[in-house]
Amino acid sequence: MIKQKFGWTDVDVPIIGQGTWLIDNDNENRAIETLQIGLDLGMTHIDTAEMYGNGKTEELVGQAIAGRKRDEILLVSKVLPSNASYEGTISACKNSLKRLKTDYLDLYLLHWPSYQYPIAETMQAMEKLVSDNLVKFIGVSNFNLKELQEAEQALQNERIACNQLLYNLGYRAIEKRILPYCTNKGIAVVGYSPFGHGNFYSPPSTKGKVLVEIANRHGRTPTQIALRFLSLHSNVFIIPKTSHPERARENSQSVDKDWGLTDKDIEEINRTFPVSDRDDPLEMI
Repeated sequence: MIKQKFGWTDVDVPIIGQGTWLIDNDNENRAIETLQIGLDLGMTHIDTAEMYGNGKTEELVGQAIAGRKRDEILLVSKVLPSNASYEGTISACKNSLKRLKTDYLDLYLLHWPSYQYPIAETMQAMEKLVSDNLVKFIGVSNFNLKELQEAEQALQNERIACNQLLYNLGYRAIEKRILPYCTNKGIAVVGYSPFGHGNFYSPPSTKGKVLVEIANRHGRTPTQIALRFLSLHSNVFIIPKTSHPERARENSQSVDKDWGLTDKDIEEINRTFPVSDRDDPLEMI
């Protein structure tokens, strides 16, 4: 699995990681097995949140990583905006740690901007979590450029390490302003839902045919083409979700070193899936 520096941090992180939203709705044993297979394949970046399954997903992740070398996993969770007061953030993090059965999180995010609690209050709590060694790095999710800058300005001792954003072939608007800004500031961009939400392009569709043609040229699948393209940027990390072992293997092979997209492929994808002229308001799922 190809790795690259995670923003300004000195941590090498695999380009393709593992999302976990809704895995609690699937067969739990298979979901755990899939995460473990993903870890074996090098997808050691696992993203979860207290919101997912009301904590159930964190418990499943905890079972999946049990017995693994903790320092080889980048474990990420998120606090709900409704819990993002100073005390609420600290309490939420500690509860996540209990469910995950771990002593610390590598990265802790505010799931989306809170309109109930000031960002300064949440960031103060995040910094406290870092100083108490419960969290290594802090970040945000679903923050537009203005909101991201406000979060940065609210920090006293730490830096924003990540902004997690919706990113797929049908929604590339983050490439317009947020991605360049984050890259310049050394803030890693983590793209979620790279296949959309149950609406990936079917092979017979006009756009689906383009992906199929490119995939056939490389002996790959359309989803592998999508992951390869979305992960081309040196500051982007992708976290596809699956509860199927065969899909985990497919995802991991999307960035094998023995193949890559040609200039022609990239040109076709850019023409078929252009970047929107509008990047605000941000889309999110």
